[in-house]
Amino acid sequence: MSLDTLVQEKSGEKPYRNIEGDLSLGLLILCDHAENRIPEEYGTLGLRPEDLHRHIAFDLGAAEVAARLAEALGAPAVLSRFSRLLIDPNRGPDDPTLVMQLSDGLVVPGNVGLSPGEIEARIERFHRPYDEAVGRAVEAGIAAGKPPVIVSIHSFTQAWKGVPRPWAASVLWDKDPRFALPLLDALRTIPDVEVGDNVPYSGQLKGDTLYRHATERGLAHALIELRQDLIFGAEGQAEWAGHLARVLPMALSAGERLHEIEYHGSNTGASMQRRDADIMDDKTRTELEAAAFRRLVEHLRERTDVQNIDLMELAGFCRNCLSTWYLEAADERGIALGKDAAREMVYGMPYDEWKAKYQT
Repeated sequence: MSLDTLVQEKSGEKPYRNIEGDLSLGLLILCDHAENRIPEEYGTLGLRPEDLHRHIAFDLGAAEVAARLAEALGAPAVLSRFSRLLIDPNRGPDDPTLVMQLSDGLVVPGNVGLSPGEIEARIERFHRPYDEAVGRAVEAGIAAGKPPVIVSIHSFTQAWKGVPRPWAASVLWDKDPRFALPLLDALRTIPDVEVGDNVPYSGQLKGDTLYRHATERGLAHALIELRQDLIFGAEGQAEWAGHLARVLPMALSAGERLHEIEYHGSNTGASMQRRDADIMDDKTRTELEAAAFRRLVEHLRERTDVQNIDLMELAGFCRNCLSTWYLEAADERGIALGKDAAREMVYGMPYDEWKAKYQT
């Protein structure tokens, strides 16, 4: 059977692709960053065409591995059909990195200064339909009597800022060990392969796809990251789809209670936020949050080696964002603070002075 003969939805302009499969397997495969597709009316978002073929636009090789894996196992799958540069389906709607203005050192002109209305339009056109397609696939598995284990396929660059990444594959997970731990053991049976555990990223991301559809629903899950140089071409994609087609059944057979709905919570602190309402009042919570904010500002003042562009690239915010939020909070309370004063509060000195001393 070739990929062309897979039973799948005629997607047309839909921002997702469905691959049908056997619900009785209790497995659902996802690929959040499958394509670099950008509708014509968005152009290239102001980037060079070649930038759209880099990891900033999609997870190279991941879609092909996910589709081949679905074919090999006969499992259902849902793959996105739009670039993460438009909007990232692996982020919650309130995540500051939902629409990236800066990615891997590149300003994305088509994302700068977007109005809330335009962001909502992208959510409605791209993010929400994909999210709902995943939700329908999950519901179908539950209705069939076997709540699915969710496996999300991603890929990562072989080096970051000149530092090689040694792992061929890695498992990202949060707090539910039911599938992640057996999967790690199964991957380690592949000869001559270094397997990472929550590297080069963490699986603890509130609001991401697995958080929304697995953690919050009590479904066993894991995210598999594959190094991109290993899956650039068809040969590597076929090889790794074969590896995963062998190890996933091993992990599924070794895990316990994989198809039961169990709520393990999250290390992101979301479950703690629900519990703290019972143990502290609003005044105490506000004082703790203020103390944490002061510590963050103090830390940023000490770490003058960390540039704002590094913060934006990796975390989606910088010192200027903090000063803006501080200014907005003051404005809401009728306090005439001013932009320069808000910046000085964060930087510990006038902004121009900080730039002259520390901005490289």
